[in-house]
Amino acid sequence: MAQIIKSSRDIILRTNRWTEAVQFYETALGFKVVCRSDTIVGFDTGALMLYVEKGAEHGPVFDFITPDVQAAKKRLVAAGCSIVEENPSVPRCYLKDPFGLVFNLGTKDSGVS
Repeated sequence: MAQIIKSSRDIILRTNRWTEAVQFYETALGFKVVCRSDTIVGFDTGALMLYVEKGAEHGPVFDFITPDVQAAKKRLVAAGCSIVEENPSVPRCYLKDPFGLVFNLGTKDSGVS
């Protein structure tokens, strides 16, 4: 049986225009800030949590959780996913599936929320 992977309600958007993006989501869209640091701001958008992070852009990243990141990563790479970015100290990694979806694969304790 395949390991269970579930989505969280988190979406991560990384941008070099961080200050502008934070201002846009906070003022133009009026999303409520639920967390703020020097590198990431979390917004409650209703059904989803949007995290705007400083850094090189790579498109929106969905958040999937699993009990065993390494086992799931190995299975997903074998199924055609590619690693976009990895940080084993968290543990988590960004994967891109064969159809273009980029997602964070982490545990329930490694997310940003």
